[in-house]
Amino acid sequence: MSSTKPRNQAIRYAFFAMIALVFLAYGNHFQNSFHFDDFHTISENPYVRDLRNIPRFFTDSTTFSTLPANRSYRPLVTTSLAIDYHLSHGLNPLWFHISTFFWFLVLICLIFFLYRRILEHATGGETDTSRLMWVALFATALYGLHPVIAETVNYIIQRAELYATVAVVAGLVVYIEAPFLRRFGLYLIPVVAGILSKPTATAFPALLFGWILLFEEQPLKNSFLRSVPALIVTGVTAWFVMVMNGPTYVTGASSVFGYRITQPAVLLGYFRKFFIPTDLTADTDRPVLTNILHPDVICGFFFVLAAAGFAYWCTRQRQLRPIGYGIGWFLITSIPTSWIPLAEVENDHRMFLPFVGLTISVCWGAALWLQHRSVSPKLVAAFCVLILFICAIGTRSRNRVWNTEESLWYDVTLKSPNNGRGLMNYGLTLMAKGQYTAALDYFRRGETLLPNYYPLQINLAIANGASGNPAEAQPHFLRAIQLAPTDASAQFYFARWLTSVNRGIEAIQHLRLAVQFNPDYVAARYLLMESYAAQGNAKDLKQLAQETMARFPGDSTAASWLARASTLPAPALAAAVPPAPHATADDYITQSLVMYRAGKFNECITAAREALKLKPDYAEAWNNIGAAYNAMGQWDQGMAAEFQALRLKPDFQLAKNNLALAQSEKQKLNAAGIK
Repeated sequence: MSSTKPRNQAIRYAFFAMIALVFLAYGNHFQNSFHFDDFHTISENPYVRDLRNIPRFFTDSTTFSTLPANRSYRPLVTTSLAIDYHLSHGLNPLWFHISTFFWFLVLICLIFFLYRRILEHATGGETDTSRLMWVALFATALYGLHPVIAETVNYIIQRAELYATVAVVAGLVVYIEAPFLRRFGLYLIPVVAGILSKPTATAFPALLFGWILLFEEQPLKNSFLRSVPALIVTGVTAWFVMVMNGPTYVTGASSVFGYRITQPAVLLGYFRKFFIPTDLTADTDRPVLTNILHPDVICGFFFVLAAAGFAYWCTRQRQLRPIGYGIGWFLITSIPTSWIPLAEVENDHRMFLPFVGLTISVCWGAALWLQHRSVSPKLVAAFCVLILFICAIGTRSRNRVWNTEESLWYDVTLKSPNNGRGLMNYGLTLMAKGQYTAALDYFRRGETLLPNYYPLQINLAIANGASGNPAEAQPHFLRAIQLAPTDASAQFYFARWLTSVNRGIEAIQHLRLAVQFNPDYVAARYLLMESYAAQGNAKDLKQLAQETMARFPGDSTAASWLARASTLPAPALAAAVPPAPHATADDYITQSLVMYRAGKFNECITAAREALKLKPDYAEAWNNIGAAYNAMGQWDQGMAAEFQALRLKPDFQLAKNNLALAQSEKQKLNAAGIK
């Protein structure tokens, strides 16, 4: 008993030393900036700016992201982001990282409890439990310090992965440590919370079944029956999440078949990265495989079958069960992201949950191997400490990569040189510094890989415009709109450029479309309010500001514009339309636009028709007529006018947009039974 107490004290000291080392490893990450998906879910998401929106997060998935295609149902994640925004009084990444890191430490503590129980049950509670404690502690430290794990801890929006992992491990720990709570199903509470954060937590019933079968040594039938409550609750919650996902949400894979046959090769890559994490990247360039006979596909399937077979073999021997359970954990928790066809064929943060199992499997296997060899315990301890310090150095290195957008995407260009999006994003960081020539070089390189990627076309346009090449800018803007005609950002950036070249009236039409396509895209609302103010259009400015405040009650920008609306001077309208023959067709078009801006839509149409008398093939005149009819809600006349504009000028994008608007509104009326 006297020798047991010092051993326990040593383990406690070692545990706190491990926590201190984790702090040391992540000490340089707390000021790392927002990245990638953080922008549309956090920094550009107006809903996280007001705590009063929290109840809405649980009823409306559109609050998760400003991008319609990314509006999945993750209410707990959005709630945590809103709380962090409130605590930081804005977008200070420090508070967001503190929040994530707190739950990461909670996870580390839970993992230690889980590993300890797995090893105790596998060895039948052997007398020298301190050896098991040291193995569990080393495995926990290895997980917490592994450079792969840093990919999730640094990526703020991927706290969803962290929450799901905490939920799965917490559910198992509660089930194991508090058997008296099982009949009440309380161990399922964290699991439900995990699924409301990310669907990967749906793997819990299979992990619970494995625990009961292998470590509680229940017969197969009993193990299944005891897992049924978890299966039902998890299934119902997963179904609820699918129902609650936004109607515009898409997973994004270009080929479902190709995605799925590539996943075994991806899992083999994940397995290798556990041992050699030298090629971590924020955005992979791994291609989707389409031929089932491709060598990578064959190797991947062979790996999965071999791993599953080895895991099964290990489960037949009690002492090897932690190895089998850990490999099974790795495979099972990879199923959700392997089966659901996602936009990226692989992502390093997807290893976060699977590595919980793989870590204990590898560490226990190593411990058993060393047990039968005459190796000095001090040498083993020194080697373990060396491994942990190497991992800590690797983690700090990855933290530095995640520090800024420039450092992150430069690393991607090195690790994933065939990733067009990565080249574009690094070009964006160069453009932000005014290095337009260098940015254009990266954009063009990206375009060769992704010729139909509309954000790349937008950035090519912006860079050309900023470089003083307006003739090159507009075609790229129009190409972006052609590729994504209902995307708000394409309309917004074109409008912003039009404003910069004194084509403000045209810009207003595109901004109106941007707001219509995505009412939550506040950047378009702000620029449209600014444009209304510049045109002296107090009426529309006031209306838009009021609409914005109704949608986002705490929006200070909209409140400021609303206050200014009442102080705007009346717009200086042009003189009456001069009679022919003194006026030109262009004069009438100018007059038409002025009348449109003033809300005098009938006068706008009259001026445009006068232009047509002088120039019958004037597509811009027909477009103005269509826009005016649209503004008055006369959709049939609007469509007829835009058809005329497109007959004369088939590539007239503004006319296409106005036609699409009229057709969309007409369809809504027809659906409502209104003629």
